[in-house]
Amino acid sequence: MLPLMPLLVSVALMFVIGLGCLMVKRDMVRILIGVEILFNSANLCFVSLSTQTAGYIDPFAHSVVMMAIVLDGTVIAVGLAMVLNIFKHYKTLDVRKLRRLKW
Repeated sequence: MLPLMPLLVSVALMFVIGLGCLMVKRDMVRILIGVEILFNSANLCFVSLSTQTAGYIDPFAHSVVMMAIVLDGTVIAVGLAMVLNIFKHYKTLDVRKLRRLKW
């Protein structure tokens, strides 16, 4: 059985880093990286909590995390495609400049 506290501390640290990227960064690619860090922290939390039964590792948590990794990859791929289209059209990735382009 793995100790739970170092895993949860790393999950909390990754979560704070991801939220910091979402709140502070203005570049759309860096915001997507922050979203990916948040997804990875949730997956790490799920797997770390599945290892807490003595002598038993829950395979359900690992299968759910594998499916979540696939879905996270598709979300990031669609987000990057949107970022590329926005850059082609507006020639900027700065969120503050793009907010001025409202209807």
